[in-house]
Amino acid sequence: MTPNRRDFIKVASATAALSTLGTASMTQAAERPRSNKGRIFKANKGGSIGANKEQMVAKLQQYKDLGFDGLEGGIPGIPDLGALREAISEVDFPVHGVVDGVHWKDRLSSPDPAARQIGVEALVEAIKGCHAIGGSAVLLVPGKVTGDDETHDDVWSRSIIEIRKVLPVASRYGIRVLIENVWNGFCETPEQLRDYIDEIDSTWVGSYFDIGNVRKFGKPEDWIRVLGQRIVKLDVKDWGVKNGFCRLGEGDVDWPAVRTALAEIGFTGWATREGGDNSLEDTAQLMDELLDL
Repeated sequence: MTPNRRDFIKVASATAALSTLGTASMTQAAERPRSNKGRIFKANKGGSIGANKEQMVAKLQQYKDLGFDGLEGGIPGIPDLGALREAISEVDFPVHGVVDGVHWKDRLSSPDPAARQIGVEALVEAIKGCHAIGGSAVLLVPGKVTGDDETHDDVWSRSIIEIRKVLPVASRYGIRVLIENVWNGFCETPEQLRDYIDEIDSTWVGSYFDIGNVRKFGKPEDWIRVLGQRIVKLDVKDWGVKNGFCRLGEGDVDWPAVRTALAEIGFTGWATREGGDNSLEDTAQLMDELLDL
């Protein structure tokens, strides 16, 4: 059947929408069912969140007004956990977890036992602090491959020993320790990360899957399928060969494929933006679009 002019215009318009991120993509996303609304919760990295309760309330309210569901903090870094807990209650806006703030310097994989001990103590502090503000998990980088005295095998074995030391504390406070995939020379295939988490063999340890970090090594959707329900939370970033870390949607991440993979594993939980876009409003809109929120 020969297409008429009206059919041609429809096809041309659809093609243009698919090839453009910007406004056309926003419109297209708005027409899709928001299948992850109420299943995936939108957050941003908040750091210290504020120096006092007044600042904390203002920051939490700002993000709430923009349509975010929560923030993530960092320990050490939050100056007054009690004030933050009051601010969270006052605004009715959660801080869903914290980032371990010393895991790069005082690594659990360090060849120096004293550094590893500092790392363990800091992780315990982060677990307790996370519990104090009503969070659910601590993001942890387990180590870094640095050379002959800190090899991949060393990072694997040393970090597992140290993480196991904190598991009774994690269990007591009900806080999970989630391993983030980063550019640290460790577990650069999904199978390695899967096996690493499985060797720890604890309900209290899972994956904090960073969508953008992994794009350098492979396709996030493939990693998602291999890691499966080990994934507890998501870090939301984009990355491309040409432009590195970038505005969401402008890198090499295939967001429709990521959404499909997340649906296949039944993911539900927090997705936290790390990095910047044109503005916080831009970030909120892009996350809604790319994750169907």
